[in-house]
Amino acid sequence: MFGRDRIELKTPEQVLLMRRAGLVVADALAAASAAARPGATTADLDAVAAAVIADAGAQPSFLGYHDYPATICVSVNDEVVHGIPSGRVLEPGDVVSIDCGAIVDGWHGDSALTLVLPEADPADLALSAVTEKAMWDGIAALASGDGIADRLGVVGEAVEQAVEDAGAEANGGVPFGIVQDYVGHGIGSAMHQPPDVLNYRTRDRGPRLRPGMCLAVEPMITRGSAGTEVLEDDWTVVTVDASRAAHWEHSVALHEGGIWVLTAADGGAAELAARGVTVAPLG
Repeated sequence: MFGRDRIELKTPEQVLLMRRAGLVVADALAAASAAARPGATTADLDAVAAAVIADAGAQPSFLGYHDYPATICVSVNDEVVHGIPSGRVLEPGDVVSIDCGAIVDGWHGDSALTLVLPEADPADLALSAVTEKAMWDGIAALASGDGIADRLGVVGEAVEQAVEDAGAEANGGVPFGIVQDYVGHGIGSAMHQPPDVLNYRTRDRGPRLRPGMCLAVEPMITRGSAGTEVLEDDWTVVTVDASRAAHWEHSVALHEGGIWVLTAADGGAAELAARGVTVAPLG
């Protein structure tokens, strides 16, 4: 542990366990995404992800977390995060965000993605694309020429810049909103740990980055207001103006050689290469 809020530093061996958990999450998200189609229920997606995690000999991070009742979160349209799978039937054109976590030998992986069902509104496709780009730009900002960046605040700077660069044209002239009520986090022996990983600029540059830190970078972007509220189920977070939202997330390890995306099958190599970053494999 070190510094502000006692940030947990992982050993190389612990990071390798987190990589195993991350790959289970990647497989579960791929399977749930493949099952997401008009006519399927959000509970169907949950069952698919649960089977993948069980078959891998892992445990779901979300099930039972503060009494959360499902394996994944499935948030639809104006739902930002923490949507509880149910009998809700997916409809054509729905924006579907799927969030998943898994545990291997006590170590967590956490990732999320957003897809838009056909027939997709081009503005919804733009929303998801902007959010995904903002996530990868934030992850890329963690790297520097000599390994890792200096301070955590670079993530929020990069995410906000990506959203600003996207402009308003793709969203019918309305700027995309950056949710500030929910942010990324440290991850390791618990799913949520210090430090908070902000998706926006602040005057505070954040804690110094060090090898052994593992971080979940997860921007949540809307087509309207950034304001949110929680429904009566005490979990589902929605936009206050009913605008649609997207959520993308990856867990990232910082180590002596640089960065490695634990929940991406290729470690983030392709997306980060496009941003001038070479990933540093583990081990």
